[in-house]
Amino acid sequence: MENNKPQDIRGVGMTSQRTRNRLVQRLRKQGIESEIILDVINSTPRHLFIDEALAHRAYEDNSLPIGFNQTISQPFVVARMTESLLAGAELDRVLEIGTGSGYQTAILSQLVSKVYTVERIGGLLEKARATLRTIGARNVHFKHDDGNIGWADKGPFDGIIVTASPSHIPQELLDQLAVGGRLLIPVGAGNKQKLLLVKNTEAGIEQEVLENVTFVPLLSGKS
Repeated sequence: MENNKPQDIRGVGMTSQRTRNRLVQRLRKQGIESEIILDVINSTPRHLFIDEALAHRAYEDNSLPIGFNQTISQPFVVARMTESLLAGAELDRVLEIGTGSGYQTAILSQLVSKVYTVERIGGLLEKARATLRTIGARNVHFKHDDGNIGWADKGPFDGIIVTASPSHIPQELLDQLAVGGRLLIPVGAGNKQKLLLVKNTEAGIEQEVLENVTFVPLLSGKS
């Protein structure tokens, strides 16, 4: 993936600013309301986070393969999850489970003070690290590990966002969610996944189903 050329960041043709503008207009029509998040999506070069051969499709509202049997999430899902995570409060420390391409990481890094991101696939993590360095993200901390266990020694976190789907919410992630914090996580298998918003309140854990989604499974271990 050619993501180390400064001229690539701006994009041309199907990766140009005009194409990004059309994507943002589409997201706005689909119900994304936060202009701050839309501005960040508009300025973030998604084409750098995928293989060069697929760059012409970077600003379609679709998920795309990134190797290792993983995908970069659909822009609407990224926007929706980010908007739900940030609703109601500014967040200082956010844990991301599933770095993947690094695109969701890049969006978060422009909206919160610190991002701690965990990826089980070493090859993906190194690609994401390089791309995030290229675009100037300096507030991201990386860990190669099993996402199911989170990053306990850096918690608790104001927000946790999970970009792969477990069969149930890992208790370790609930334990690392600060009081007042919000967890966005898809749960389930196949076409029966639900995106959940979990809040850690003074009275205990509250859970809300946001919508149906499709994510790759959250696997154990690391590679």
